[in-house]
Amino acid sequence: MALNLHLLRLFTTVAQCESFSRAGDALAISQSAVSKGVREFERQVGVALLDRTRGSVVLTDAGQALLHHAKLLFTIERGAEAELQAFRGIERGGLHIGASTTIATYILPPILGLFHEAHPTIQLRLTSANTRDIANLLTSRSIDLAFVEGPVDLPGLTLTPWRVDELVIVSAPSHPLAMGRKATTRDLAQHRHIVREHGSGTRDVVDSALRDLGVIPTETMEVDSTAAIMQAVAAGLGIAVISRTAAADMLALGKLQIINVTGVTIGRSLNRLTIAGRPLSSAALMFDRFAAQADRGTRKQQIDYVI
Repeated sequence: MALNLHLLRLFTTVAQCESFSRAGDALAISQSAVSKGVREFERQVGVALLDRTRGSVVLTDAGQALLHHAKLLFTIERGAEAELQAFRGIERGGLHIGASTTIATYILPPILGLFHEAHPTIQLRLTSANTRDIANLLTSRSIDLAFVEGPVDLPGLTLTPWRVDELVIVSAPSHPLAMGRKATTRDLAQHRHIVREHGSGTRDVVDSALRDLGVIPTETMEVDSTAAIMQAVAAGLGIAVISRTAAADMLALGKLQIINVTGVTIGRSLNRLTIAGRPLSSAALMFDRFAAQADRGTRKQQIDYVI
């Protein structure tokens, strides 16, 4: 029996994202549609691909074997698409960009807007997920370009610095650390920290920075987006370390306030993630150069770039 490639793609995305919900987000369909599709695929192939008795996405031996072949198949597919797009020319076809959440929400949209103005016939798509999921999508060639916030240690992938992002410690204006003297690292440890989920690039960077400062929070509250962190902090639920770019609007509105900590400055590198040896399509190469030269934070600035 010939494999249903649509259902094979559903299964492969679930396996690589290790979650039905994250696979649905990556494919822009509902979690229930993903689950239904994978069950139908298992029925068609006549063997269980996932072990659902453990309460998480765990591949059976058959699932592991199929995933290996699926990766090879979709690698060939993406290569064929890239070659055909080269024949169509730079001003046709599509460009699928994947980015970790803060980059996708706060940094890439102005650049995408300018790129679209310059090349309106290129169909753009942006997928937002945490760093781990974006790395998996790039490995499976489900996306053309990847921009991530955190470290990635996967074979065959190369991490290249793209730009520096300043991180600030914020609280509600009424929080004790926002009032009066400068805070100390000891003060930071004594208050609840609002943090991203494990697998988020921001979480990895913040955890590392706090460890370097000798800060071990006595209590944390985990949420799954930077926007949710800011809302929780503004509601007085705790403090957080977040991107100054992401927090700019809420800082300007007075809903958040930066906590000044003596001798503490936190920055991180935002990175381009690539597959070693994989050539970029013409559209991807153009956007890559476009993004590298973009002046951060302004849509009005004209961007000069070369093809």
